[in-house]
Amino acid sequence: MVTHSHSAEFIASLKAMVLEAVEKDAPPGGLGDDEPLFGPEARLDLDSLDALQVSMTIQQRFGVRMPDSKETRRALTSIAHLADHLVQAGKA
Repeated sequence: MVTHSHSAEFIASLKAMVLEAVEKDAPPGGLGDDEPLFGPEARLDLDSLDALQVSMTIQQRFGVRMPDSKETRRALTSIAHLADHLVQAGKA
């Protein structure tokens, strides 16, 4: 469940981190908190290699290991889900 209780600063830092990790610019109008990062509806059009790069960046920055699992795929569905995952891991 997405709580939406994260600070705007934390959400903004996650967006910047993800965009930097995948070497892409924000889509027109900016990346939404609940916007899908992967899949046919995603404006960023990220692929599995991008997921690996984001996972590695999260591990380096937050010390949270992101193994290839359902939990990781769920955490990477959107910035809001990623924020929830990091809060639950005690890293935010």
